[in-house]
Amino acid sequence: MVIVGRPNVGKSTLFNAILGSRRSIVGDEPGITRDRIHGQADYHGRRFELIDTGGIVANDADLIPSEIFKQALAALQRAAHVIFLIDGRAEITAADRELATLLRRLGKPVALAVNKIDAPHREHLAHQFHELGFHDIFPISAEHHLGLDPLLDHLTRDFPSQEPEEAAPAAPENRIKVAIIGRPNVGKSTLLNAFAGAERAIVSPVAGTTRDAVDETVQHNGLEYVFVDTAGIRRKGKTKLMAEKLSVVMARRHLRMANVALLVLDATEGVLALDATIAGYAQQEGRAMVIVVNKWDAANTGKRKFLEDLRDSLKFLDYAEIAFVSAQKRTGLRAVFGMIRRAWESASRRIPTGELNRFVESLHWEYDMKIYYMTQVSVRPPSFLVFTDRAGDLHFSAERYLINRLRERFGFQGTPLVIRTRRR
Repeated sequence: MVIVGRPNVGKSTLFNAILGSRRSIVGDEPGITRDRIHGQADYHGRRFELIDTGGIVANDADLIPSEIFKQALAALQRAAHVIFLIDGRAEITAADRELATLLRRLGKPVALAVNKIDAPHREHLAHQFHELGFHDIFPISAEHHLGLDPLLDHLTRDFPSQEPEEAAPAAPENRIKVAIIGRPNVGKSTLLNAFAGAERAIVSPVAGTTRDAVDETVQHNGLEYVFVDTAGIRRKGKTKLMAEKLSVVMARRHLRMANVALLVLDATEGVLALDATIAGYAQQEGRAMVIVVNKWDAANTGKRKFLEDLRDSLKFLDYAEIAFVSAQKRTGLRAVFGMIRRAWESASRRIPTGELNRFVESLHWEYDMKIYYMTQVSVRPPSFLVFTDRAGDLHFSAERYLINRLRERFGFQGTPLVIRTRRR
């Protein structure tokens, strides 16, 4: 089921209202949504996929509006039902008429939802839209959740009802959620399209094209990878539009919900200070991580020199594997799946307490604070509680020594480790 309409009629508000969660970014600026955003909806046990599209201006020749139109058209062609959303407080525009003509040509079932009808005395405003040629018209207020039941009753009347257990999500051990993070214009959307094997996200030379998080599921060697392309994260002072500020907030939220973060760097620009800042966000959230150096085919430096600079700039990510790829040419991508899987397995690894205590006994410990024993208290990230002879944290050099020995003994490649202390 696809929601379409011209810019700023409330498509994302309706999308979020039907899903019951804030999945699409909503704001007063027109054209906030650009890519198509997918969500799984449920109405009285009838489950369906809902797609939010960018505002359509059918004959706009500019790059981003034309790409929005292309993304919306791809969603419409595979839709079973279409919700054509109109602003009930405005007159019918030329863009509305063009879109109505396009929808009639497609021959899909269309429900015309007249939005912003937030009081009974306004319902008569919906009748003027009969001239667009659609039989099924529903006055609604997406913001106030009014009129949604008649609309959804109509749209889902032929859908089968399912018991909750029939639509159980994939088991966590077979599903890895991967957040693609990085600065604007490093190639995150191109990378998502390369993984998906389709033009799933809008790609343009304009920095900040992606605003909402766009996700795509890819099956590879028996595992399900859910890639989430997030908006490029800028410094606070560089983020002026409200849509961009919300994009950064949503990007960090999706990072928190991910199992693994793919930090994308631009090989032609090297490692910048903002790359380190974004990597720091991922580490603060305790995410397992893979570093993806994109546009490697256009780099003007050798791999050894680039690696030295990268490791020097991102010393705190010495545990992360590095992939050199060209998302545009779709080279080097196969190795990334293996790195994601290893990082996820490391982040999920649990070491028995007996084995950890044998590890403690094997340490050449030369620090003031004495360690009696340790235990692992959680995973993702692996977190350890160390019992000592005095209160306070380990000295940073002692903590670093302990983490390095844990990695040597148990692996933990691709994931941060957390050490906490407690006086015995």
